[in-house]
Amino acid sequence: MRNVIDDIAVSFGTSMREAVEQFGAIAIFLWKIILAIPFSLSRFHLVVEQMMRLGVASLPIVFLTSVFVGAVSSWQVQYIFGDAIPLTYLGLAVGKAVFTELGPVFTALIITGRIGAKLAAELGTMRVTEQVDAMVCLSLDPYSYLLAPRMIAGFIMLPVLTIFMCLIAIVSAQLVAELALNLDSAIFYQGLKSLFQVQDIVICMVKAFVFGGVITLSGCYYGFRTKGGAVGVGRSTRSAVVAAMVLIIVSNFIVVKIMI
Repeated sequence: MRNVIDDIAVSFGTSMREAVEQFGAIAIFLWKIILAIPFSLSRFHLVVEQMMRLGVASLPIVFLTSVFVGAVSSWQVQYIFGDAIPLTYLGLAVGKAVFTELGPVFTALIITGRIGAKLAAELGTMRVTEQVDAMVCLSLDPYSYLLAPRMIAGFIMLPVLTIFMCLIAIVSAQLVAELALNLDSAIFYQGLKSLFQVQDIVICMVKAFVFGGVITLSGCYYGFRTKGGAVGVGRSTRSAVVAAMVLIIVSNFIVVKIMI
């Protein structure tokens, strides 16, 4: 008769085995997509279509979010450091925060909710309605026609969306500083330039590139492996969003440790 320690050991071993199996399945899935990338690039209209759907269609929500991210950043910096440093350094603090953390992370989380869920639901529906099986029967590789274009579009468009997020957030922060805190715009941008480093932009773009891959890989993986009809589609969508958000936080930490 097994005791409590045996039950814990069995449960831990089962969880570890499932984690290793999941990691291996994701690695194989990603490798198949990488092999399909040259074919997708030769038919770049597939990639452009996904860039429009994943990137251009997301501009309104990114614009709206970035306005409030910049406004809140300006208020928060003034609230936290207002008694310790002069407002002439407000632009510096806001710029550092937006370029290195707030811009790429907020953009990734927003796109996860919109695009990660969309990819999982779209591919999951195609899987349960046997559209993917039909493509295979017609000798059409789903990795080349469905998955690789979405991955390429994610790698390209998330850095572009992050650039828009950062620029709009900076302008929004400057307007709040000028209208609400009575800080001249010239002083704000002078502070922004005072300790500006190209490394800040590099970190921002590297994070955005990694996040783009994480979001699209998560959505494609869970959507492509959907089982169980409509209930399975909902389960895959939930798993894709949760996994992408967790991986964004983890990869953000890893990039920061490597580059800073």
